[in-house]
Amino acid sequence: MNLSIIFPVYNESKRLKKLFNSIIRFNKNHIKNVNYIFVNDGSSDDSLKIIKNFKKINKNIKVFIFSYKKNLGKGFAIKTGIIKQSAEWILTADVDLSVQLEQLLNWKKKILFSKNKLYVGSRNLPQSKVRVVFLRKFIGKIMTLLIYTILKIKIKDTQCGFKLYHKSYVKKIFKNVSINGFAHDLEIILLCKKFKIDILELPIRWKHQEGSKVNVFIDSIKFFISIIYLKLFFN
Repeated sequence: MNLSIIFPVYNESKRLKKLFNSIIRFNKNHIKNVNYIFVNDGSSDDSLKIIKNFKKINKNIKVFIFSYKKNLGKGFAIKTGIIKQSAEWILTADVDLSVQLEQLLNWKKKILFSKNKLYVGSRNLPQSKVRVVFLRKFIGKIMTLLIYTILKIKIKDTQCGFKLYHKSYVKKIFKNVSINGFAHDLEIILLCKKFKIDILELPIRWKHQEGSKVNVFIDSIKFFISIIYLKLFFN
């Protein structure tokens, strides 16, 4: 499986060591021919320096780094990584590894991946095993209801960062993504619908990690504004 894994990075210096340990384990024991792509989204801490040092030390691991000075948002970071990569399959994952990289292997054992589909990790499937704080779960349910009511998106979990794309369509999708923040996931779903890319939700093991950059209230307001924008744009 020719694979690129893209990690958007913004002030993640405290969580990178744990991620690096997971990458070393995954790279050694599992899928071969993997590119690990880090997109530094204007971090003001030592994230970039730490990633460069990891690359320098681990020459047997294919690490690629893209960086810019201004923080532009998770959506922009992922888009940057997508446009730069050249693998057949592209996995997006969060630095905190709320979903472990090995989840991809569990999927791979159970289904035959199709190049015409987007595979979305979902915390809201009955088979998923999720550990999350109550407030986030409650707000998530409200947002899911709003997404369905306003945008008619039936996907149960649009916001999980663990998604698998195929090269046959991924750059076409991301070249049309205009939202730089967290709501870029919604735009991806709508663009897949526009370009007739099927979406399959798959169960995951998901564990809430401390240190999230998400401000539950402020980002929820921004998210709602983005929903209205997408409603007007895709209407």
